[in-house]
Formats: sequence, structure tokens, C-alpha cells
Amino acid sequence: MTRAETNRVRLEVCVDSPAGVAAAIKGGADRLELCAALVVGGLTPSRGLMALAAASGRPAYAMIRPRPGDFVYGPADLDVMGDDIDTVRALGLPGVVLGASLPSGELDAAALSILVDRAGGLGLTLHRAIDLTPDPIEALDIAIELGFERVLTSGCARTAVEGAETIAELVDHAQGRISIMAGSGVTPDNAVDLIRQTGVTEVHASCGMAPAVVDQHLLHFGFVQPGARETDAATVMWLAAAIRDIEADQWP
Repeated sequence: MTRAETNRVRLEVCVDSPAGVAAAIKGGADRLELCAALVVGGLTPSRGLMALAAASGRPAYAMIRPRPGDFVYGPADLDVMGDDIDTVRALGLPGVVLGASLPSGELDAAALSILVDRAGGLGLTLHRAIDLTPDPIEALDIAIELGFERVLTSGCARTAVEGAETIAELVDHAQGRISIMAGSGVTPDNAVDLIRQTGVTEVHASCGMAPAVVDQHLLHFGFVQPGARETDAATVMWLAAAIRDIEADQWP
């Protein structure tokens, strides 16, 4: 394996529909994050979407988030999340994306331990619950201790570009023990600078475009939401190409 292959930057694209799965794969995403309802930050995807992705041949991690809102989960939430993790395993997907918080915003290590145990044998991504924590370095240490393989973060800011300094601090603190994946607002225009500034080797993006036409009748009845976007294969392709360019510069 060459140095470039070992150190290459990987692109994860979040999708919430069969069309999104197809677009992300066509555009060259390395991995998919499967969700429902990306307009609210992503919820647990349907069994059908998981099965479709499992048959695609592209690695796909399923979001485990039973409802919109915060990440403070009670026993009933954890039971549902555990059953959803079992579904992910049964369908042959390689991993899950999850998080849990205390009312203070700190990671709920006890709840996460329950979920991690339930997900034994699956890959683990800690989602942006880390961006709500008062001390992301402490939260990163908890993620490492629990056995997560990566953390998705915007550096505790609205976008990864705004939080780039904190992301770089997390990369430095991780020292290769866990992967730091930059996400939120990552585009083909800013990805190269973000990667160079932070040192991340994974980026996460929706690569979404607003639909050309919004059905106002459906909007009126609430069947579509303002701000909804659709995964765009060309945007995925441009982002993947930008990443390849930085790889060529750094690791000839």
C-alpha cells in the first residue's frame, strides 16, 4: 500500500432517500451516512433504505436517532435505539452513528456505554452531540475510552469552517487514536482549505441542492419542509475531486 493510499482523505456523504444513495455512489463517496429527515439533522433511516444501501456494495453507517431535538435520552429512547442497532446488524451494514447527552450538554457516558455494548462488532461514529459539550477535549477522551472509531464534528460551531481551530485541536489531541471527521457546511469550495487547516483525513457533507421546483401545494400541507435539499451527484463528484487534488499535492 502506498503512502497516498494509507493517508488519503475519505469522503462521507449523508443521504436520506434511495435517490440520495444512488447520487452519492455515482459521485464517488467513500462511505454513506444513512438517515431519514436530513432537514432536522437526520433520524434513524427506514429498514428498507438500510437494506438498499447494504446491497449497494458501498460502506454505509446508519444514524441511530429516534426523534428530532436534543440528545438527552430516557430508557424508552434507549430501548428503541438498541432495537434499531440490532436491525443495522441484521441487514449487514458495517456501522452506526450515535450520540447521547446529559442535560448539561456533556456526553452521557452511561447511555453511550449501553448503546456501544449493543453495537458490539459494528463500527462506531460519535455524531455532533460532541459539538454541544462544554469541553470537547474531555468528550473526545470519553469517545476514545468507549471505543468509537471516529467523531463527526463542526468544532462546536455552526459550520466546520467556523470551528476549524477547535477541529485542529481535536486532531492534535487525538494523536491517531480516533479519527476526527469534519462536517457541517463542507463544500467543494472550502474543503481543501479546511483539510489543510485542521489535518483531518475524513470529511462529511450532504452535497445537497435545493430542488429546481418546490411543489407549493405539498409545502402548504406540510408534506415537504422549507429548506429541504436533495443529494446532488455532481456536487459529490466535485467534492471528491477537490479531495483528490489535495492528496496529489500532499502525497505524490
